[in-house]
Order: sequence, then structure tokens, then C-alpha cells
Amino acid sequence: MIYWQIFTRFLALGLVSFGGPAAHIGYFRKAFVEELQWLDDKRYASLVALSQFMPGPGSSQVGFAIGYHRGGLLGGFAAFVGFTLPSFLLLFLLAVTSAKWLDMPAVQGMIHGLKLLAVVIVADATLGMFKQFCQRSAAQLIAAFTAITLIIFPAMATQILVLLVAAFVGVMTLNREPKTADIDQLAQFQAQPIKLNYVWLAVFVLGLIASVLLIDKHHSLGQVFAQFYQVGSLVFGGGHVVLPLLESNVGELVSPERFLTGYALAQAIPGPMFALAAFLGADIWLESPILGAIVATLAIFLPGFLLMLVGLKSWHAISQRPVISAAIGGVNAAVVGLLFAALYSPVFTSAVLSPVDMGLVVLGFALLKIIKPHIVVLVAGFAAIGAVITLI
Repeated sequence: MIYWQIFTRFLALGLVSFGGPAAHIGYFRKAFVEELQWLDDKRYASLVALSQFMPGPGSSQVGFAIGYHRGGLLGGFAAFVGFTLPSFLLLFLLAVTSAKWLDMPAVQGMIHGLKLLAVVIVADATLGMFKQFCQRSAAQLIAAFTAITLIIFPAMATQILVLLVAAFVGVMTLNREPKTADIDQLAQFQAQPIKLNYVWLAVFVLGLIASVLLIDKHHSLGQVFAQFYQVGSLVFGGGHVVLPLLESNVGELVSPERFLTGYALAQAIPGPMFALAAFLGADIWLESPILGAIVATLAIFLPGFLLMLVGLKSWHAISQRPVISAAIGGVNAAVVGLLFAALYSPVFTSAVLSPVDMGLVVLGFALLKIIKPHIVVLVAGFAAIGAVITLI
């Protein structure tokens, strides 16, 4: 059954996807573009570009879109559940039990080894997308400018500004006349009406209105929903960017120490950073921690998925128009630069702490490009090596 296939594929990735959104994009590309060929590089890049302009968890939105592309709405839901379930369960269990086992040297070593693997995966994704989307000198300059800017000024506002500039520069430099062979196909796309799904837009707006009305309903599940829905509606870029908004929205309901504990645990496990909502929801709704975790998790992911559904069906047709295509070309080049900046920080800087670590990264990259082992083999190998090095 196709939904079971989608679920299991994303579940497998949810168990091993360390490294944050940039690494997740790399894992998705390797699994669904290179290995399974559920979609091509161009379609995948357009989904990544769309997620960059939408609030919500960027990598989870890409995963949802892949599932939707493969199996419709239920396919998108299956992808979300599969990818998020491991981190949800781990963070929920850590919220209601002790997390002392995380301090065990062997466990810390395994986590460190998997962080090194994330460096390899992000580097491979960056290289692959550079070859695909930076063939022209203008695109290469956009990628370089984006990487330099975000490395020096790593702020969310900077990222949004750079993407807008990249779209404008793309229109100015990458817009060109279609080849004769593409004219008929282009005319076909231009003839298609652009149909945004206003039903999903209405659902998103209604959710936002409900969150405003429920935000002051103290000590209720409605308040939990409202707080996390508002965070999911406002945060761009996902990953670590969600931290300040979450802290401002739920900081009064959990202690600073407990909040930072949850944040540290969310970094130490695979899957999306937004799954931190499971830990905080369980802490906030003590009457039924599992219910609090479910409501908080669904609420923080829901806005981003609803907004993706608004334009997902028409996005491919929209993206074929020359001006839009050129703008997307600029954004794709900027995404390559964004991945490179993320490869440096936090992926590389938080993982490579010694010459031995650097040697393992080079070894892993060589194995990935030359022998091309299955991702499970790499995960098991890096986890084992990390544990052994820590215990020596």
C-alpha cells in the first residue's frame, strides 16, 4: 500500500536524521530523488524554494510536500507522522521520565558520530545542488553571496532579505528565452489557470483567529493549541529559529531550566526541532501529558502544512513561467548558499571538534561518493565509531 510505503520510508529517516533542517534536506534528496526517484531534482528544488518563503518547519514542509506529491493528502500526513514520530515519542518519554541515560559516554559518543555523519550528508547535498542549480556564473555568484552573508550575519531577517534579493537578481540575470523544443510545453503551462486552494487558506486563517480567541483561556488545552499554533504561523526557517518564539509564548508556563533542558534534548535526537513541542506540551498539560504533547505538536506543525497546501498543486505550473522560473532559479542558487552556510554553522562547528573528527568526515564523504553504501550502513557505522572513540 502506497501510504504504508511513504510512512515507513519517512519513519526510517526520522530515526536517523540528525543535524537539523539542512541535513534533513540532504537526507530527503538522497532518499527520494537519487535512490527512489519519486521526483526529480528540479521538482525537489522547487519544493525547497517554496518552503523557504512559508512560515513553519522548513524541512518537515518539504517532507510533507514529497508525501503529498506521492500520495495526495493522506500521503503528506503519512510522511509527517513517519518523520516526526520517533522524535515525538523520545521527547515525550524524556519529559515524563528521567533523561540520565543521555549522559552515558557511549550514548554521547553515538550522538557525536551521527553529528559527523550529518556533516557528510549536508556536504553531499550542497555539492549536488550546486552542480544542478549553479551552472551559470550569475547563479554561482548568488550562492557565494548568500553563503558569505549568512555566515557573517546569521539572522533570520538576513535570510529572508537574501532570498528576496536572490529572487530579484534571478529575474534580472537568469531570465532567458525558452528553447524551441520547450515552447509548446511552456504554452501549455501558461494556459493553465493558477488556482490557489482558498479552502486551506480559510482553514489557516480560522486557526489563527481561534488561537487569538483561545490564547487567554488559562489552564486549558485551547490555550496550549493557541500558543503553539501562533508559533508555527510566525516562525520562518524552522530549526533553531523556533526557540525565541517558543520561549516568549510558553516561557511563563515552564521554568527556564526545564525549557533549556527540552531544547538540549531536542538537539540530541533525530528529527525536526519543532518536535520540542511534544516535550513542552507534556510539561504544560500535567493532567494528561500525552494529550498535551499531541495537541502542542499538531498545533505547531499545522500552519506550515496548511500554507503549503494553498499553493502546492499550482506551484509547478507557476514555477514554469519565465519570470517566476528565473526568480526560482535565483532562490535555488541562494538555497545552495544557505546550505553551505548551514554546513559551516551549526553543522560543522558543532560536530567537528578534533583532527580525528575531520578525518572521519573525509572518510565518510569518500565512502559515500565512491562505494555509495546504503544510508543505514553509514548510520550504523558512524554511531558505532563514535561510541568506540568515546570509550577508548
